[in-house]
Amino acid sequence: MKLLSDQVSEEEIKIILRELDKTENIAGSVVEFGCYVGTTSVFLGKKIQDWNKKQKLQKDLYLYDSFEGLPEKNAKDISPIGVDFKKGELATTKTTLIKNLKKNGIHCAYIKKGWFSDLKDKDVPESISFVYLDGDYYDSIFDPLNLIWAKISDGGIVVVDDYSNEALPGAAIAVKEFFKNKKVRIKNEKSLAIIQKP
Repeated sequence: MKLLSDQVSEEEIKIILRELDKTENIAGSVVEFGCYVGTTSVFLGKKIQDWNKKQKLQKDLYLYDSFEGLPEKNAKDISPIGVDFKKGELATTKTTLIKNLKKNGIHCAYIKKGWFSDLKDKDVPESISFVYLDGDYYDSIFDPLNLIWAKISDGGIVVVDDYSNEALPGAAIAVKEFFKNKKVRIKNEKSLAIIQKP
């Protein structure tokens, strides 16, 4: 499949799908925070649908986005090389996402519009096997982690985009702060952080 935007590279997609593969037999839904136009979503959805055809373990894809673009930065997001990232950038519509999913034959997705800070416990699935976080900023990584960590099944995997992106320092700060007192290993590959729940 062709990439729908330049927000993720082909190499990163391969890493994300490799990590997703490790969760095939772990109970729980697949969740993406920061889906934009569906660049990563279509790959996640295709994999889930392939699994659902052959496995008794059925999975769903939950997608979350404000569709209003980036929020305001906080102090932890400031970087001299990140000045191009401004409030409202990367705005799109829920309709565009749905159109891209349909065009690629993806029909296993639930879509929730809203700022991550406004999401409640009832807005996310009770059991999660894999999470992809592409929130760019500190709050947009920390808030979802805080919301879903307890719901992730043992052995489940979290992949966080922009972990080693110097233009978006808030992503790494959020990951390090959230996992500071948790016994997990944070692996860094390309721009991604990979964390497996013990």
